[in-house]
Amino acid sequence: MKTLHLILLSLLSLFANAQTFTLKSNEIGGQAAAQQLFNGFDCTGANISPQLNWENPPVGTNSFAITIYDEDAPTGSGWWHWLIFDIDKNVAELKSNSGNLKSGLAPQGAVQSKTDFGVSGYGGPCPPQGDGSHRYVVTVHALKIEKLGLEATANPALVGFMLGEHTIEKASLIFYHKR
Repeated sequence: MKTLHLILLSLLSLFANAQTFTLKSNEIGGQAAAQQLFNGFDCTGANISPQLNWENPPVGTNSFAITIYDEDAPTGSGWWHWLIFDIDKNVAELKSNSGNLKSGLAPQGAVQSKTDFGVSGYGGPCPPQGDGSHRYVVTVHALKIEKLGLEATANPALVGFMLGEHTIEKASLIFYHKR
C-alpha cells in the first residue's frame, strides 16, 4: 500500500509540474496600446505588431503560425488582423513590429498573408466608433507540417482552414479595444 501511495504521489507531481504550450507578450496588456492600433479607417495608431513569445511547444511541432482575430467585428464573419505562418520550429519569438513587411523583423521564410484590410502584414485594432469593446484573440498555432503551401496572396479564410487542418495545439492571449 505504501508503494502504491508513493507511485501515485510521483505521478501527481509529474502532472503538477507539466509545462503547457504558452503564449506570452511583453507588450500586450488588457487593452490595446496606441502603438498597436491601426493607422487608417479613421484610426490614428502606430500600427506596430506586438512582441510575442511562446514556450513548451508540443512534440511533433514542425512550424508555427500566429493569428490575430477580432470575433466581435460587425461583419458576420469577424476580422483577421494578422496571419503569419511558415515560422521555423526553432523560432520562439516575434519582435515588436515584425508585422511590418518593410521592417525585415519577421523570421526568415515566414509568410504574412492578406488580412481583412486587403493587404499582407499586421493591421491593428480599429473597431467602429461606438461599437463597444472588441476582443482581439492572438493565437500561436503549433503545426505538424513545415510549410502550409500558401502564398502571401492567400485570403484569411483559406489560411484559417489550412491552420485548422494542421494545428497540433494552440495557445492564445486576448486584449480589448473600443472607440
